Amino acid sequence: MAALVAISVVLGLLVLAALLRPLWHGARGLALGVGVLMLTSAGLLYAVLGTPQALDPAAREAPQTLEAAITQLKTALARDPQQPDGWVLLGQAYQRTGNAIGARDAYAKAAVLAPDDADILTDAAQARAMAAPQHAFDTQALGLLHRALQANPQHQRARWFLGVAQRQAGQNADAAATWAPLLAQVDAATATRLRKEIDTARALAKLPPLPDTPAAAAPPALLTVKVTLDQALAARVRLQPDATVFVIARQIGGPPMPVAAQKHAVSELPFTARLSDADSPMPTLKLSQMQQVELLARLSASGEAMPQPGDLQSKPQRVQLPAKGPLELVIGTQ
Repeated sequence: MAALVAISVVLGLLVLAALLRPLWHGARGLALGVGVLMLTSAGLLYAVLGTPQALDPAAREAPQTLEAAITQLKTALARDPQQPDGWVLLGQAYQRTGNAIGARDAYAKAAVLAPDDADILTDAAQARAMAAPQHAFDTQALGLLHRALQANPQHQRARWFLGVAQRQAGQNADAAATWAPLLAQVDAATATRLRKEIDTARALAKLPPLPDTPAAAAPPALLTVKVTLDQALAARVRLQPDATVFVIARQIGGPPMPVAAQKHAVSELPFTARLSDADSPMPTLKLSQMQQVELLARLSASGEAMPQPGDLQSKPQRVQLPAKGPLELVIGTQ
């Protein structure tokens, strides 16, 4: 069960990142394209940890592919459909294969079986939005979010998504009011970004911005990184002036969405970047929550955060957090 919760949290955050993109200006570039990247071997992890076998006692062999895991899950759920965790796992697997309709339907079954589980209700609402045109929350998705908040008024994802849905519907004053309670639940860096979204919604509703609050101290740097360009490469390559360097820390073996990232102009090379929770693009997944990360620097000629053909990159490094000293990344030495 602990593995199920952990994987569900990670996957929910990935979907969150995809839906945040239109509104969360601070991480707009980094969130591009993430909406379709839902599951990183979750089916296989659950197979190894025993969830499929728990649903199907007759199974003796763990599936070797995600497709095999889906088939095994469907067989087990056909035999015993009263398993909300099994439907959640099936929904996650469908998301990984790009089957948004299948994911929506699987989460809907889980929500029926767990009507008071705020996490599952929120996941079901997300899945409906991801399967809908323009990723819009429909009436049924809104109902799921309201039920999630009734079950747990402090549920951050449900409250955030409800505000997103209200913004989509042009209900900017309602969105600002829905998001406001989150300011007391999140850390200072996240609250700063959230206040910008709330003030944007209030401005669209012709309301004044929120009253100023005392400035919070900047979060401490957890990684200090010196980024340089390989000298031999620099002598051969003429860099475009609008090229961009991204410094990225991400989970080892986890999803591609960074847990911290900075964007620099190529003209700044060489430079030193100090990564902290203020550089975390997702409000509920922070660099300080990681014990170990994979660190790299990418030079993007297009200026896009998502990797493109022709991009240059440093050799990824595994780093224990908090790092004890400055690290060095050399672009072009993979």
